Amino acid sequence: MRRQFPLPEEDEEGLNALGVPWETIRDGGNQWLLLHEMRFRPGLNHPIGSVAVQIPPSYPTSGLDMAYFFPHLTRGDGRAIGQTQCEQPIDGKQWQRWSRHYPWVPGVHSVATHIVLIDRWIEAAVSN
Repeated sequence: MRRQFPLPEEDEEGLNALGVPWETIRDGGNQWLLLHEMRFRPGLNHPIGSVAVQIPPSYPTSGLDMAYFFPHLTRGDGRAIGQTQCEQPIDGKQWQRWSRHYPWVPGVHSVATHIVLIDRWIEAAVSN
């Protein structure tokens, strides 16, 4: 797995404890955290895939938002998932952007809390 830039030690420890392959890459002038072999909730078209999170250069002072999925996720019942129509090229693939935002609080929020929120966004998408 590539480690093209470091994350804070507590983030790396949390990612290692998550038990999925992860890497940090630089692509298109941006820094990305890629989480692979993520298991998605039932009700989506793919049970497993990758999630990307853009890491600003001033993280953790500057916040994280949004999530990017590969392959693209849809609901199994065909209903649309809101704010997921845009694509972002990352690492040679077209990723699906889920536009989700929240107020970032430095020292409270982190990669770990962002991953929890991503899971909640997925849960909301399949339960609505």
